[in-house]
Amino acid sequence: MPDGRPSFADVAVGVLASGSGTILEAILADGIPVAAVVADRPCRALEVADVAGVPAVLVDRQGFGGFGPAFERDAFTEAVTAELVDRGVTVVVMAGFGTVLGRSVHDAFPGRVLNTHPALLPAFPGWHAVEDALAAGVVETGTTVHLATLEMDAGPVLAQEAVPVLDGDTVDSLHERIKTVERRLYPATIRRFVAGLARDDVEAGRSGSEREREVER
Repeated sequence: MPDGRPSFADVAVGVLASGSGTILEAILADGIPVAAVVADRPCRALEVADVAGVPAVLVDRQGFGGFGPAFERDAFTEAVTAELVDRGVTVVVMAGFGTVLGRSVHDAFPGRVLNTHPALLPAFPGWHAVEDALAAGVVETGTTVHLATLEMDAGPVLAQEAVPVLDGDTVDSLHERIKTVERRLYPATIRRFVAGLARDDVEAGRSGSEREREVER
């Protein structure tokens, strides 16, 4: 780490996206190498990936029952997981991904699926966090980066930052200020997470060497 930043030499980041790709743009602008972008619907994020020379894959929900009660979540999750695994991804980053995934992605990447949420969890989980914060009349909300788990918005918190709610705020104006913070906080948290993985690998290597020396003695 000659510049003080963690090395991504042994980490391949896969980004899951559904929308405009602004979070993906922030991740790429920070210099984080992205191995693949997978989207669940046609969206601008795929174009962002193409322009950046990053492999872009569409696993369209429409082929798995669409957006209604017929949606085949487990089959869709397995398809997304297979695309990530095939491209050697080791850390999964959700960037405005609009589908809750099933167990197979967590089995393939245990403790290595990151998500960002527009509220200070555990406050205001779910799809309407910004609307819920305004309706509750809170004076501040914010953004949370956390590990994704099978239970929606319930995984361990990695980072949070508060954003004030201003007089006259609308859902759009408040959400845009939250996203401005998110685009800075998320890449920084990804880097810290990768640095932690590197430290864990070093410690695991030391422990293994110590066990080998014990056996030799």
